Amino acid sequence: MAVSGQRRRPVVALYERIADAVHDGTYPPGSTLPSEPKLAAELGVSRPALREALLLLQEDGLLSVRRGVGRTVNDRPPRRGFEHVQPLEELIGAGTPLRVRALLRTVEEPTDFTTQHLLAPARAELRFWESVLTGEGTAAALSHEWAAADELLDQVHPEFAQALRAADPDTRAPGGGAGRGPAVSMLAVLVGASRETALSAHSGITATLLGRRRGEQLGRPADTPAVLVTQVVRVGEVPVLAAKHMLPTGAPALPVLQSH
Repeated sequence: MAVSGQRRRPVVALYERIADAVHDGTYPPGSTLPSEPKLAAELGVSRPALREALLLLQEDGLLSVRRGVGRTVNDRPPRRGFEHVQPLEELIGAGTPLRVRALLRTVEEPTDFTTQHLLAPARAELRFWESVLTGEGTAAALSHEWAAADELLDQVHPEFAQALRAADPDTRAPGGGAGRGPAVSMLAVLVGASRETALSAHSGITATLLGRRRGEQLGRPADTPAVLVTQVVRVGEVPVLAAKHMLPTGAPALPVLQSH
């Protein structure tokens, strides 16, 4: 489900309240939700708003409707499916998130890629994270992630800006950043900071070869076939994160939904 606009509509906030109740066990898998009138009274919302949120929850696979029973929580409800923006370490982890190993946490000037996708001005300073994702001792992906300039983030998504500073406090110190930083991806930081902010994302996929440097980082030959995923995440119409993910042959499967 994609939600437009910078701040969530009330029905989406209601969606999240119910989804959180499912994930924290208030409504465990297999349980039946209270009737609409009772649930609306418990949540202090109108029935039309509740009905719309429940329909969205059904679309996203958290709930099912059983005749004669009512709405029930699915046995395996998806995690935070209300945005369909999910960190790569969770998306390809097949239920067990991959481990993130920080290679570089630094600040750099815009490249052609970030100028195009983050609309960054020439002298901007952009946080850059390079990470290797591993599972069962094998390198599964190499991620390059850039955040929009702090000044822009402070305006359009201050929670993300604050979370980045907390996660990466030494990046701007002289000589700081290399090999430091949290064992999470930048996208995980963004998703964690976006409980009240709607995100949308667009990705592209191309086939390529690893090349020498990436091959060394992933422990594979330079001519290993790979999939390159480019990703841009936006708040409203403003891009706040851009990324490149390199997945070599043999990496865990990446779920793909193709659109035209």
